[in-house]
Amino acid sequence: MPVNVRISLLAALVAGAVAGPPAPPAAASASAAVAAAPAPRSAPYPALEAALAGLPDGDATAALVRVRGEEGAWQGSAGVHDLLSGRPADPAGRFRAGSVTKVFTAAVVLQLAAEGRLDLGRSVRSYLPGLVPAAYEGVTVRQLLNHTHGIPAAGVPGGTVEERYADRFRIHDPRETVRAALAKKREFAPGERQHYLNIGYTLAGLLVEHVTGDTYEHQVARRVLRPLGLRGTYFPGADPRITGPHNHGYQRMRLDDGTTGLRDVTVWGATDAWAAGDIVSTTADLERFTTALFRGRVVRGPVLREMFTVPRVTDAATGGPAAHSAGLSRTVLGGREVWGKTGGRWGYNAAIGSTRDGSRTLVYSVNSTDAKGQDMNRVAEKIMVAVYGRP
Repeated sequence: MPVNVRISLLAALVAGAVAGPPAPPAAASASAAVAAAPAPRSAPYPALEAALAGLPDGDATAALVRVRGEEGAWQGSAGVHDLLSGRPADPAGRFRAGSVTKVFTAAVVLQLAAEGRLDLGRSVRSYLPGLVPAAYEGVTVRQLLNHTHGIPAAGVPGGTVEERYADRFRIHDPRETVRAALAKKREFAPGERQHYLNIGYTLAGLLVEHVTGDTYEHQVARRVLRPLGLRGTYFPGADPRITGPHNHGYQRMRLDDGTTGLRDVTVWGATDAWAAGDIVSTTADLERFTTALFRGRVVRGPVLREMFTVPRVTDAATGGPAAHSAGLSRTVLGGREVWGKTGGRWGYNAAIGSTRDGSRTLVYSVNSTDAKGQDMNRVAEKIMVAVYGRP
């Protein structure tokens, strides 16, 4: 289907115009395809082509996927670089990886633990007495990483996506975020339940800075990015733009004329997430990182077990068994145990995943039109099912 026809169909689906400030210029690869279509003999995952067919649509404007396993390697892209030009999506484009950042944060904390500079069983307050009050004395470093700390979310201004968009350039200070959260009553006793939130990883980032006397960003770069050659991965800091080649992100919301449609949300500050979710990366970099992590080349020795140990407690929200470990989460797909991490920022969903033995890895970026929705994006779900099977 021609790109212009797809754009027209998308416009009809969302019943609104594309709006919002333009993002910085980005170079798109001339070899990018509107639909992933490698030669059949190099495509051991045929269901992926079906999963990516028809983009852009009402759920996503682009998708980038990499799979590697015993059946072979597969790489594909679909959709458009941006809705205005209709150029094919850049398969090497950068994107906001959201909470995939937590895997990098956990890896650095675990490296420090392996070096004896941090004790996972020691209280966070013993390291940061001026920041953590006595009410949270019992919270340990390990509990920050596996979300059993009981610290509530700090909360951010704005209850709707429109309000958040209007406030998108606000600069958030991680210490102030942590202070706001710690001023509240704890949700539960440390280690009693699990509640997945960003706040534990914001505090973990501050802990890294305290122990090393260095910035969190530099520690991740020195310990992970540079050793693995992840040249397309970086921390944006206060810059709301994505630098270098990237595909635009769009969010369905109320527009200035009162209609509902897609707004370009590519330019959006991420300081509210920091060590919990602000990293920018590529599928090639995240695939390299995932392979190295599962092979024990990022976190070494016995401490790596923390990333594959889910606490035996219940989830505070669902009442079911906990699913998160230090940085990762566990699920069963197609009868096999899969470990990984998803992430979402406005306009972007991303994920890394692997079987424990590394026999099948998956990385994707989906330019979702509702990346912060309650349910998993349908395109992302189809990709996951195509690679691993259904839950």
